[in-house]
Amino acid sequence: MRVTIDQDKCVGSGQCVLAAPDVFDQRDEDGIVVLLDPEPPRDLDQDVRRSAMVCPALAIQLTD
Repeated sequence: MRVTIDQDKCVGSGQCVLAAPDVFDQRDEDGIVVLLDPEPPRDLDQDVRRSAMVCPALAIQLTD
């Protein structure tokens, strides 16, 4: 799976970080998402998919 983010859409809710902390983080200054791993290991697929589903701004895109 390949993960991309749109930082312009991000509202800084942090739901992605809670669901997949090995893949997402937030900038300290404004809470905007930071992608730590654009191609996470398969064992994180469920967490990453959950992150995309709970993102209120739909700022996370997944490609298989």
